[in-house]
Amino acid sequence: MTADAPAGRVNQKQRTRAAIVAAARDLITGNTEVTMPAVARAALVSEATAYRYFPDLVSLLREAVDGTWPSPAEALAPVENSTDPVRRIAVGTERLLRHVQAYQGAVRAMIAATVVRPGSAALRPGHRLGIIDHALAPLESTLGRQDPEAFRQLKRELGIVVSAEALFTLTDLYELSPDEAIASAVGAARTITAAAVRMSR
Repeated sequence: MTADAPAGRVNQKQRTRAAIVAAARDLITGNTEVTMPAVARAALVSEATAYRYFPDLVSLLREAVDGTWPSPAEALAPVENSTDPVRRIAVGTERLLRHVQAYQGAVRAMIAATVVRPGSAALRPGHRLGIIDHALAPLESTLGRQDPEAFRQLKRELGIVVSAEALFTLTDLYELSPDEAIASAVGAARTITAAAVRMSR
């Protein structure tokens, strides 16, 4: 056996892994249903091979979408100089949900996987939490100090509406268009935040 053989195997494994991730990305951007069998077919590997590289769909999707989501600072860039938490949460909510809509195939698959296996929920990216924290930064010195529990409750309430689950409820159950659904979620986030701002005065 030559010295090049181990390196060749490593390179082949890297190519296989890259092919699986690329196939997942293609399915995601095509907004088709993303499943491990579908990814394996698109990558021209067996399903067993796909599972050797990724133990579950959630871990594969995390790698496939890594780097595509805006950071909290990027999401709130249009209002980076604003100290108005209502305006900030509105912008952050819209930016997040526009991204959810664009990558809904992957997001729906992640949600489905974590519903079936609640223990894997920790593997889901926590984008909403970072955006909420960043948007509410101006309230840290007011409501955050005056009533820490109310501040935590505000974040929990926003976690319900600034979410993919809220968006899909509005589009799937209430049959709103994506634009209508996003506007509805933004309105709810604004209302919740405005009420908290009034409390802090």
